[in-house]
This record gives sequence, C-alpha cells and structure tokens, in this order.
Amino acid sequence: MIRKNLTKIRESIKTIAQNCKRNPEHIKVVAVSKRFPVAAIEEALDGGQLIFGENYIQEAAEKRSLLKDRIYLHFIGNLQSNKAKLAVDTCDMIETVDRLKIVTAINKRLEQKDRVIDILVQVNVGLDTNKSGIHPDETEALLTRIQQFPRLRVRGLMTMPPFTADPEMARPFFNRLKLLSEEMKTKGLLGTDSDIELSMGMSHDYHIAIEEGATLIRIGTAIFGQRQPLSANRNISWKNNS
Repeated sequence: MIRKNLTKIRESIKTIAQNCKRNPEHIKVVAVSKRFPVAAIEEALDGGQLIFGENYIQEAAEKRSLLKDRIYLHFIGNLQSNKAKLAVDTCDMIETVDRLKIVTAINKRLEQKDRVIDILVQVNVGLDTNKSGIHPDETEALLTRIQQFPRLRVRGLMTMPPFTADPEMARPFFNRLKLLSEEMKTKGLLGTDSDIELSMGMSHDYHIAIEEGATLIRIGTAIFGQRQPLSANRNISWKNNS
C-alpha cells in the first residue's frame, strides 16, 4: 500500500507541476514518518523514497540507529536548544531553525563534530500562536546573523500555515513565503532561484503549495495512512519529546 501511495503522489506531483509550468523534478517529497514503525519506512525505501521527516528527535535518533545511511533525514519538529546536539548527530537537514539560541546551540555541536549541516528557517507566516517559527518581519535579521555561522548552510525557508479544512485557504500563506524568499534573495541572504528550498504543504494541501512554489512537500498520511496510537508502536522506545 505504501509503495502504491508513493506512485500516486508522484503522478499527482507531475500533473500539478506540468499544469503550472514547473519541472516536477524540482519538487521533492519528505515522507513524514513520525509514529510509524521502521517497517513502514523500509517499505517506502523499497518504493524509492529517500527523504524522511521526523518531529521528535529521540524517535529520529532511534530510527537513524536502525537505518543508518539508508535514509536522508529531515528534522521537522520544534527543536529545543538542549536537543541541538542530538539533532546534529542524527539529521541531514533541520527545517525548523527559528531563533538565534538554536543557531548557537547547533553551531557549537557542528564545531565539535567539524561538519556543516543544511538548515531551513521556519517562518510563522500566519502569525499563528499555535505554530513555531520566526515572525516574517524578523526573518532578515535572523538570516543576517546566521551568516556569521558558516557551518549552518541555509537552504531556504519553511512554514506551517494555520490549519484549515479548505486547502485553498492556505494559498496566501504559501504565496507569502515565496515572496519572502524572493525578497531575501535580492538582499543576498538566500541563494538563487534554482537552489532555494521552500518547505510547505502537507497531505491535504500540497497541490496548492506546489502551485505557489514549494520544492519540499511534507507528506505523512497520504503515504503511510493514519497514525497508530503511541502505545501501538511497541518497537519504538522514544518518548514524546522534541
């Protein structure tokens, strides 16, 4: 079922991209595997999926220890500064950098490990008090400060708009992130159009996100199905802690 779902999503991405005159190869799926067992990830790997997203760093670390370098792992949850060390040791990209304290903590571990890491800056474009992310007006200042930490390689921006049952209602927020990325690019704080990542859109609204310029779409339910209760995942010992 997971392999079939991945095929359907790829076909959908291709159709949507062609309809809005985008190259479908510029759109990558982040399979959100939180609270799914390793067996589900392995089935997705068999279906050609390589990028996976995890919300809880201890869960991500346990899965990394089991799957090693078979996966390219994105951290997409709210990261506490005291978990930055584990995030650097575990993940290939951190999508949710939104404050200088996190930047400093990540950089400290990167210096210890003598490595660099790809990051995205999370922007709260909807000003939703239930969501993490920096205020859009403070994005430039944070990106400017991050330039002082060359071990953090800023690849683009990420957002989670306020949830709405109507996917079309998310369009203004996706558009706002796209416009913000263009503004930051003109100020020399992001790369060129060809390499700026925009992580936005999930299972219910990724088609809108693609139309508005998403390059990374975070898909969980449409790939893996409904998540089981935490108690059902007996082979994962992590606790609900980011």
